[in-house]
Amino acid sequence: MSTRRHVRPVVKVGAHVRFRGVKWQVVALSGQVIHLLGPGGGGEAVLAGYLFADPSFSVIGAEVPQAAPQWGLFETAPAAAREKALAWQRHVREVECGLADGPGSGGVVRPQYDPARHTLAEREQAKAEELTALGFGRVSRTTVQRMRLAYRKQGLWGLLDHRTTRTSSPTGRADERVVAAVREALRRRRGRSTGTINGLFPLINQILKDRHGPGTVPVPSQATLYRLVTSLARPGELPSGPVRQMPASFEGRAFTPATALRPGEQVQIDTTRLDALALFDDGRLARPELTIAVDVATRAILAAVLCPSTTKAVDAALLLAEMAVPHPARPTWPDILRMDHAHALPHKRLATLDERLAGAAARPVVLPETIVVDRGKVFVSRAFTAACETLGISVQPAPPHAPTAKGIVERAFGTINALFCQHLPGYTGSDVTRRGPDTEKDACYSVPQLQDLLDEWLVHYHYRPHEGLRHPMMPKKALTPNQMWAALVAVAGYVPVPLTGHDYLELLPVRRQAITAAGIRIHHRTYDADLLAPYRGQPSPTAGRDGKWEIHYNPHDVRQVWVRMPDDELTEIPWIHRDHVHRPFDERTWQHIRTLALQGNHGDTQQYEADLADALDQLMRRVHSGHATRTEQALLARTAHVPLPTARNGDHDTEAPADSPSQQDEDDSIDDLDDLPDDNFSAAPAAGFGLYDAYEEADKW
Repeated sequence: MSTRRHVRPVVKVGAHVRFRGVKWQVVALSGQVIHLLGPGGGGEAVLAGYLFADPSFSVIGAEVPQAAPQWGLFETAPAAAREKALAWQRHVREVECGLADGPGSGGVVRPQYDPARHTLAEREQAKAEELTALGFGRVSRTTVQRMRLAYRKQGLWGLLDHRTTRTSSPTGRADERVVAAVREALRRRRGRSTGTINGLFPLINQILKDRHGPGTVPVPSQATLYRLVTSLARPGELPSGPVRQMPASFEGRAFTPATALRPGEQVQIDTTRLDALALFDDGRLARPELTIAVDVATRAILAAVLCPSTTKAVDAALLLAEMAVPHPARPTWPDILRMDHAHALPHKRLATLDERLAGAAARPVVLPETIVVDRGKVFVSRAFTAACETLGISVQPAPPHAPTAKGIVERAFGTINALFCQHLPGYTGSDVTRRGPDTEKDACYSVPQLQDLLDEWLVHYHYRPHEGLRHPMMPKKALTPNQMWAALVAVAGYVPVPLTGHDYLELLPVRRQAITAAGIRIHHRTYDADLLAPYRGQPSPTAGRDGKWEIHYNPHDVRQVWVRMPDDELTEIPWIHRDHVHRPFDERTWQHIRTLALQGNHGDTQQYEADLADALDQLMRRVHSGHATRTEQALLARTAHVPLPTARNGDHDTEAPADSPSQQDEDDSIDDLDDLPDDNFSAAPAAGFGLYDAYEEADKW
């Protein structure tokens, strides 16, 4: 049986890599330090993160891994085309490995597709005959081969019938010379009073005559000219267009065994309700949903996400990215929680090679090989399984009614409840018989605040010795997850190459927006760049979704968004006031500023947005200088990059009256972020978690 495809490249002893434009050989691995031997006999010891971050780095001879799945793009295809692509996926898998669900899945290999008995060409021919009999049309072996290669290269996107995703040009089959003349006529009339469409026809004819000579270019019919002018004109250039005028600067602006021998060999994921009440955005008290990923080999909790409502497929997909990228340390955290202060990890002595590691949290970073999940619809969704397949991750559903199949992650939930939740106000206990009478009165944290506390506690957890972790040379000593990770990385003999920035962008949440004359408007923020000039007022070239463009955004830093351009690349588009607000902020911070905005004339949207940006900058300055209230400090502590001083004793936890109206954006209808209530944040500790001291707790453990 063939091996699992689309695995990520690995760096192991004996492998050749390209680094700084030179070919090196890996001669040793020690923790996260990779020892390289150069062509001249010289050697270097390089930190793995520094090596992978080099733009010229590559594993010589390794197959280029498939990029993150463009699931948002796949969903734009018609339902029939998507179903046919998914059917082709099962047939292609059966041709390659003999099993329709891929290598490692259950089932019996049919004789005609047994790789041990038939060659690949024979299996392709058998599949062609089978598909023809099933009604797929006249399918040849060449067609099966072409689909198999397309799937290997592009995943599900390569199996689509791209005739269904191809959109017609706005100009159709019109002569390009006529199209150029229409564009020129529109340009010449720009800035003048708006006339009728008929008034452009003589100008178009004159331009064609001057450029190509009389009678050289046949003039299309009046209906064709109407269609061309309507499709090529910008907002405000047609009599039937919007009444508002374009701004002056518009032009060009901008389960399975219970043991594992290496990190990531098996990761268990599950979801449960947290045993603590939280204040939701709608004002009600409820238990948020907690989703965690636990590495079996190291018992490290690789990712933990709290969701106010039911976990969605996009949250599960983002969980993959959370496991494979470093976690930044908060500025208010003690130094013991940072990577460069972690004695159990080998980063400290080489932290000077890459200053970015100094800001990372002391938590393992692992790219899973196998993920064990229950049969919840989130984890068996197409979006989650497609992302796992493309990243080389095998998804193994646990047997039904067998909770012991995921015993590690279930025990981790008990650890979180015992060591974390019971110290929280609003702790509910494990069942109603253990619930206090005033639990609802004690609850005071919001879901984002609980997420911040959980993120910090998880770093403490990785310093706690675990009785299930034993070193082969020291079986009587319990190791911490960090120590086990550092030991097993060297034993495994390779370091998986982490996700690229492009893969992370593909896993970010997606929304649909129009590109207007002013740019992309989201909750009174305008995102714009010069490269958007040709696409203002134009529909997205991607079929479906009412012509709106695919926008990816980071909910924790809304200073920029990423737009999928016609070349299928995600391009960053900044907020027009990003240079004025240098530190990241999230949607809640922006909503807080809008709630406290003074009464005034909001008709001038540009001035209103500038005033909001200035108010946000002033808030950040107050927090940085120590003049902010504790509420304002708690608001920004989640996203600040520099240490935040505590509020002065004279400050009061009060806010300005929140009675100003908030203007509803015309593009906010696809998102409910504007429906957030007025923020009434509880005072959160600004100088760290405050529940545990790392050294004192280590003595108790």
